[in-house]
Amino acid sequence: MTQALRGHLAMLCFSALVAGSFSLGSLAANHLAPAALNALRFAIAAGVVGMVALFTVGLPRSMWQAPWRYLALGGIFASYFILMFEGLKTAPPVSAAAVFTLTPIMSGLAGYIMLRQIMTRHMAVALLIGGIGALWVIFRADIQALLGFEVGRGEMIYLLGCAAHAVYTPMVRLLNRGEAAIQFTFGVTVACCLVAVIWGWQDIVTTDWTALPQIVWVTILYVAIFASAATFVLLQFATLRLPSAKVMAYTYLVPSWVLFWEVALGHGVPQALVMGGVALTIVALLMLLKDEEAATAKAA
Repeated sequence: MTQALRGHLAMLCFSALVAGSFSLGSLAANHLAPAALNALRFAIAAGVVGMVALFTVGLPRSMWQAPWRYLALGGIFASYFILMFEGLKTAPPVSAAAVFTLTPIMSGLAGYIMLRQIMTRHMAVALLIGGIGALWVIFRADIQALLGFEVGRGEMIYLLGCAAHAVYTPMVRLLNRGEAAIQFTFGVTVACCLVAVIWGWQDIVTTDWTALPQIVWVTILYVAIFASAATFVLLQFATLRLPSAKVMAYTYLVPSWVLFWEVALGHGVPQALVMGGVALTIVALLMLLKDEEAATAKAA
């Protein structure tokens, strides 16, 4: 298996795991302040990633050279997750997942500015189709809402978080100095925890942790282990093997995965017209994968 294919497989797993955080996050978001929730999830994630790294590739002193890199990336990624849970207080899971699919467009722009990664015409068309599909879901297939740009407050808050996520992707490649994916992930996760603690200190000390409902603890454990520790490693792994826009293209699968989660949790599915937007995001992903195959064949 080529390094590029390994990157694609990593992002396929990434999209499935990320989707669960939308459905579970919407159930827990109103029970605990976003910064407090994320401070705990990052602490757990750092412990998990740190133990795995320690017993596999190790945590040498050399990886702590220029620690400002981890603080910069941790600040960006912590902002993304905190704004995500803030948005999920009011945004439906499928709509939030659709907002997430706008990230590849922003990531492609960031990749060009920071790394001069060129976007092909085929890739640009695919991202445009995916963006249209995302907007269709965000505006709930309502033409009047689209024309009036009636976006929910939760969606707008989360869009700011997605902008941070888009910048994070090319910055990983820019700032990585040869550290293994799990080593780099550990450094970023520790920094995320530090930023979240500072951001939400007041919420952390005033929260009655013993009175939280079970769904909050389920969500914290899920996002810490699966939507943080695992996805951080997968994202770092893929980012070092694929262009930024292609890495984030897998976000187009997230709304579809969220639909599975919503059905599994007994929340039903959106109306048929909204599903058309989800279908467009899948078409965009397939176009991007075809573009990758064409590039590989040309290189050969």
